[in-house]
Amino acid sequence: MIKLVYCLRKRDDVSHESFYQYWLSEHGPLVKSVASAIGAIRYVQSHTTLPELNELMLKSRGLQGPYDGITEVWWEDQAALERGMASLEGIEAQAQLIEDESRFIDFGQSSIFMTEEHTIF
Repeated sequence: MIKLVYCLRKRDDVSHESFYQYWLSEHGPLVKSVASAIGAIRYVQSHTTLPELNELMLKSRGLQGPYDGITEVWWEDQAALERGMASLEGIEAQAQLIEDESRFIDFGQSSIFMTEEHTIF
């Protein structure tokens, strides 16, 4: 499996409540609607929670503040990813997603990268 990991921070002009609501209720369905175009087989949103516990973990390790959430998108393999991203339909879908993300995500404070899973248990 190939997985995209997208660590998100909200735009400063978007409240936490609006960020999570839009991400879940608007952006999530958009991703679902273009999943076949990009060849994705799974999409998960993980919304940050438990701020007091997060603060304790950060202090104990000297880390930066948490992201507002993480998106994960899976493809069966690299070939499926490349097919989905190279097709005209996939390219158009990517443009739609980026345009929508710009409404609530601070791109300059977020991070995105591809991974390969190695299941430990």
